[in-house]
Amino acid sequence: MCHTAPHVLRTLLSHLTQAIADYIIFQVESGAHCIQIFDSWGGQLPPDMWERWSMPYIKEIVSLVKKKCPEVPIVLYINGNGGLLEQMKDTGVDVIGLDWTVDMADGRRRLGSGIGVQGNVDPAYLFSPLPALTEEIQRVVRCAGPRRHILNLGHGVLVGTPEEAVAHFFEVAKSLQFDTLFRNNTAKDPNLVT
Repeated sequence: MCHTAPHVLRTLLSHLTQAIADYIIFQVESGAHCIQIFDSWGGQLPPDMWERWSMPYIKEIVSLVKKKCPEVPIVLYINGNGGLLEQMKDTGVDVIGLDWTVDMADGRRRLGSGIGVQGNVDPAYLFSPLPALTEEIQRVVRCAGPRRHILNLGHGVLVGTPEEAVAHFFEVAKSLQFDTLFRNNTAKDPNLVT
């Protein structure tokens, strides 16, 4: 449609943008403390197509929501987002969700410390022995840095994932001791934002 009827697609996306913004504002007014926008297929687009057919509408959603609800953090998640990280930052969101294919340390380096990151434990680790899952969770947290990180999977829970692994993920997350995890890193990396 973007090639055959771009005017129709722009009109449709503009209507969807307004409807999504209205719904997000309704969610916030009904008690939501944080909002996540999923651009589920955005990573399938080449960067120039994403910048033309997705980014302007996401920016408009963010702008409309921030006008009415400036205090509510907005997360943007795009599956397959490795080629779009810097552009995602320009949407005005507060947090960028990294999928599991992006190395957390590289994602943090590319995005900088001025924006939050979410993720990005590979969901396949939930099929691993629990000590390996623990190590991966700790690695991701260390790579994300001590501030502005929301620990999460880098995508959804896969079908057949053992429930005890999901429970273990939450147990490890709740038990993390940030002063211990980052004590040695801060001394080694003077540029690490604390």
